[in-house]
Amino acid sequence: MIHRILPATAERMFTMIFIALLVVSCSSRTVVESDMGISDAPDWVNEGTNTLKNKNGRLFHGVGSAPSIGEQSLQMSTADDRARAEVARILSSYMNVVSKDYVGAAGFGNDSSAEQTITRNIENITKVNMTGARIIGRWKDEKTKMIYSIAELDMSHVKKTLNTVESMSPEFRQHFSHNSDKLFDNLLAGEK
Repeated sequence: MIHRILPATAERMFTMIFIALLVVSCSSRTVVESDMGISDAPDWVNEGTNTLKNKNGRLFHGVGSAPSIGEQSLQMSTADDRARAEVARILSSYMNVVSKDYVGAAGFGNDSSAEQTITRNIENITKVNMTGARIIGRWKDEKTKMIYSIAELDMSHVKKTLNTVESMSPEFRQHFSHNSDKLFDNLLAGEK
């Protein structure tokens, strides 16, 4: 019995490490295909990763996929992880916009140490906020057996999280509080 459990555990660990490396390498893409044209797929599959504003609020949506890899639960978790990585990528991009806006408004000029501190805080905020990214849907393409997942992160969660980060400067927190929605809407307008 023990002999049977250990290889499965080692195999899962190897698979998870491989998936983590794959997610990291996939999350650095800057071009997202926005119209995949998959017939019968939900709109979110064909639209891909994006930001949107609707009756539910300001949202970050990440779409990930995984090919058939034998075990459906592993395939689903791979697609889920890739969807979350996409949310992290667009949240990080958004937070960089907020950071640059803050640095410009605060007049730091050439103070690279202040900018580095803000950047580190932004990275930490992005990581903390990812706990709020949730999988809101999955779809399996019966032709290709590919599974797609969509993760969602609500801007209201990002705001709540930022207010709890003790290492964040009060000035940046105030700037974010006053400008986050406007900057999100500007980002959204730039995508269209």
